[in-house]
Amino acid sequence: MTSNPKSRAVVLLSGGMDSCVCAVLAARDFEAAALHVSYGQRTEERERRSFLGICEGLGIRDRLVVRNEALRMIGGSALTDPEIAVPESHTPGRDIPVTYVPFRNAHFLSVAVSWAEVLGAVKIYIGAVEQDSSGYPDCRPAYYAAFNQVIRTGTKAGCIEVVTPLIGLGKHEIVRLGLELGAPFDLTWSCYSREDRACGVCDSCVLRLRAFQQAGAKDPIPYLERSTTEVSRLGI
Repeated sequence: MTSNPKSRAVVLLSGGMDSCVCAVLAARDFEAAALHVSYGQRTEERERRSFLGICEGLGIRDRLVVRNEALRMIGGSALTDPEIAVPESHTPGRDIPVTYVPFRNAHFLSVAVSWAEVLGAVKIYIGAVEQDSSGYPDCRPAYYAAFNQVIRTGTKAGCIEVVTPLIGLGKHEIVRLGLELGAPFDLTWSCYSREDRACGVCDSCVLRLRAFQQAGAKDPIPYLERSTTEVSRLGI
């Protein structure tokens, strides 16, 4: 007796910690295909290596790497414009930082929906997180509810759904979940500014370091050495 084949899902896999956990969930429950979008960000080569490594580690064979030139040309973000410096961590939630890339997730999701239609996939996984995030407007539940309505009215089948399994979790909860699932955190990359050793002071690094600390685990990726004063100031 043969088992029924798994339904298909597309997972948006940046190579970061959150998308890695999403990829583990997608690969567990579906026949997963992984999508990576490079958009001229400062660490795009390092993120692409993480994407490929995670796919290998999880046995995801179907992969699509797309380059989006529009976001780099539009600019307006410290991640895509070399004239705008990546700042050290601020207090999340007080304002939208300069690392916000204008309407980025809509670009990513549009590619994912198109590919999902061709593959016959029914789900699109994205590692959006509202809690403990940097305050990005495209990480809110209402955003994904609205996008799902667009998919229902604007696709041939109308049955593809964007799912955000991590959106209500704190970063430390995501670390704990990933550890339980055996997520390959050592292959991930989160730093906004460096590709050799993580800076440890940008928003993404500080949120990640704090999450591992609160989860009682050691972050396995390499960081620049930081002074005791810096560590104390950043609360990590």
